[in-house]
Amino acid sequence: MSEVCSNMRPPQSNGDLSFINTTQTQWRDVPQETIKYAPKEETILLSGGLTILQDKLIQSALQSLGENYISIPNPDFESFQKGKAFGNRGQCNPTYFTVGNLVKYLQKLRDEKGLSSEEIVRKYVYITAGGCGPCRFGMYITEYKKALRDAGFDGLRITSFDHDKGIFQGDEIDDGILNFTPHFFITLTKAVIIGDIMNILGYKMRPYEVEVGSVDAAMKQCEDLVSEAFLEKKSLVKTLWKCRRVLEEVKLDRLQPKAKVMVMGEFWAAMTEGDGNYNLHRFLESEGAECIPQPIINRLLLNLWEAERAVHKRENLQVEDANKIDFSSVKTRVLIKLGKAAIKTHFALYAKAIGLHDYEIPDMDKLARLGQEYYTLDCDGGEGHLEVAHLIESVKENISHLVISVKPFGCMPSSSVSDGVQSLVTSRFPEANFLAIETSGEGAANFYSRVQMALFKAKQSAKEEFENLTLPEEIPDRIHNYLYQPKSEKAGTASQLVASLEERRL
Repeated sequence: MSEVCSNMRPPQSNGDLSFINTTQTQWRDVPQETIKYAPKEETILLSGGLTILQDKLIQSALQSLGENYISIPNPDFESFQKGKAFGNRGQCNPTYFTVGNLVKYLQKLRDEKGLSSEEIVRKYVYITAGGCGPCRFGMYITEYKKALRDAGFDGLRITSFDHDKGIFQGDEIDDGILNFTPHFFITLTKAVIIGDIMNILGYKMRPYEVEVGSVDAAMKQCEDLVSEAFLEKKSLVKTLWKCRRVLEEVKLDRLQPKAKVMVMGEFWAAMTEGDGNYNLHRFLESEGAECIPQPIINRLLLNLWEAERAVHKRENLQVEDANKIDFSSVKTRVLIKLGKAAIKTHFALYAKAIGLHDYEIPDMDKLARLGQEYYTLDCDGGEGHLEVAHLIESVKENISHLVISVKPFGCMPSSSVSDGVQSLVTSRFPEANFLAIETSGEGAANFYSRVQMALFKAKQSAKEEFENLTLPEEIPDRIHNYLYQPKSEKAGTASQLVASLEERRL
């Protein structure tokens, strides 16, 4: 390619072709001027991007460790617009929303709080997850720095941890800003687990509330109790028992046949609660459905499963003159097992305390067996084989009436890879009600229309399932208590409850 062609790019203004034959330049993500940053005790840490509840609990958890940490507000459509304004072209939805959300927050500090750009750059640090894979995730930090420079915050510090390593970050991070110690990640994980449990309960209860808004009000009360427990270092288990009493006061009518919808897909698009996925969870509830969200611990357990698989593959490599017994990976194996045990133990403990009885943590080995016939387990980008395995599990075990896989427009691991495989899955399981749908930040009308069409079939299935059961003449009060969570082969909550009463009569 000639030098002229390699320098050509779309003009930035009408008819201006002055860029032709100019000297080639290389992007550098270092500030143009030397900056004297504030010492650690004056540094303010920023992050966010999980569910609204988890962001708030994480803020309290990290502040309890003495960190000057703030969770920035949930990204909205204005964040998306700022991301497109200051970011590169062709990025994915999560990049635009998260990058734009940071720019939006810093601009408010400058324009509404009166802080100068120089003071913001000197004092604030943004923490994000990093990593590599078959998408643009590995370029997030560079995109942050580019957008921050163009927005007037050149040099604001970005620090990251590897999303694949969890508490096993090692010594690679040594920036003096934040101590990524095991204690840090254990505390962080506790906040994430409790947030997962409370979110799961919220989605189970909210569609059946008698008084609109009562579940959200109870959850807010529980959120305040847990945040206080973190900050004052109180017992989290005892605090969750208090939350149980709060939630028991919420009146529910659970004998309403509602379609149960599993929401999965690309991690951020499926997990976020806001404009990033057109408020999908709340929209489904407004349309008369009950959501099954994907908790964040699924991602933690997947990372541990992938790490364990990588160790196993290394150990089985035939190396000439290698020792018959290799102890080099023993420590890694022990740490992985401890990590899995810690997550499962804390989840079970906290779930029992607050009253979540019927939820089973996903079995990663089982999901791998379900998915491996359709999706190679060696492809660990994005959610890997989980999207395929979750759909198969939902059909085989009658978990939901509809499975929605939501992802950013053009997401390579999710849209281009796993969705292509799902066509084979649905051909072999024709009873599957599956919808793959993309978000682009715009086009909400088309998004909602496609969801409504798939949801119509799911509602019919839920209604038929319920009507095929016989309601007893007397309905015990425990049916409407969220603590009553019977096991059943039925998918819908109302059908599960009625089936449990029939089994008791027999």
